[in-house]
Amino acid sequence: MENPKNLEEGLAHRESLGNGEKQQNEVSEHPEAEEKEEQQPEKQKSKRVATLDVFRGLTVVLMILVDDAGEAYPLINHSPWNGCRLADFVMPFFLFIVGMAIALALKRVPKKRDAVRRIFSRTLKLLFWGVLLQGGYSHAPSDLAYGVDMKLIRWCGILQRIALVYMIVALVETFTIKHRQKILNPGHFSIFTAYRWQWLGGFISFLIYMITTFALYVPDWSFVNHDEQKRYTVNCGMRGHLGPACNAVGHVDRAVWGVNHLYGGPEWRRLKACTVSAPSSGDLRDDAPAWCHGPFEPEGLLRSVIISTLFKMQSLI
Repeated sequence: MENPKNLEEGLAHRESLGNGEKQQNEVSEHPEAEEKEEQQPEKQKSKRVATLDVFRGLTVVLMILVDDAGEAYPLINHSPWNGCRLADFVMPFFLFIVGMAIALALKRVPKKRDAVRRIFSRTLKLLFWGVLLQGGYSHAPSDLAYGVDMKLIRWCGILQRIALVYMIVALVETFTIKHRQKILNPGHFSIFTAYRWQWLGGFISFLIYMITTFALYVPDWSFVNHDEQKRYTVNCGMRGHLGPACNAVGHVDRAVWGVNHLYGGPEWRRLKACTVSAPSSGDLRDDAPAWCHGPFEPEGLLRSVIISTLFKMQSLI
């Protein structure tokens, strides 16, 4: 209610005017806040590709199946050397999923600097967890102990392969996406012209791999079996060998990482030349060749950077 004294003195009208001016001043003092509230866009929910998520889930199921049942059913386990079985599809499927995710994720990052920062951050995280989990630090589930001899640490692994290939392919996609046609022109060669850098990278990777495989000289090599505390020597001295003993892929890993830092239980030990239990795992023959006791890196440098990059490049197209 208005003050009766003000009514008598005719000041009620002035008081109401004063209150109105105060309210206007309070509103005018914060115009920027009102504009910010009006200009704040609604947060867009990240859209996921349902088919890619389903394919990822099925790949995880396949991985669990071959890991748990592969020993009982060798036909679904990894091929000991030549050939391709059900378990050998798991890694290509994962690389295809990562390649598809790269193309979808980088579209939402407009600045190259932010994209490069995110790429290196994810690469370092994958490398860290890969070395920690597969480098020999954790001895689970057979032994709940931790610790690793740095002279025997394994530098390569599944996560390390994904990390290196992800970094290479993501950087190529980041620096070429602006130069690509958004709408393909009709024609038989439009898919090649629009993705010419991806095709060029894949072709160069394939060329390097083939030249290295057939032209690189592989000398004799030796190793120490730490379980037996015995030294073995594998006689090579050749080029273009595609068997387990003297292939160029293994020679590159031994030269780069060192023979003591490779995987000590390769699948080739399930070959008939190595065990009487082939194609299952078992004790090695007494007359098994020296290379049956040796290490081999299935996620090695040449295979990861070259062949996996080639496969992942095609998943971007």
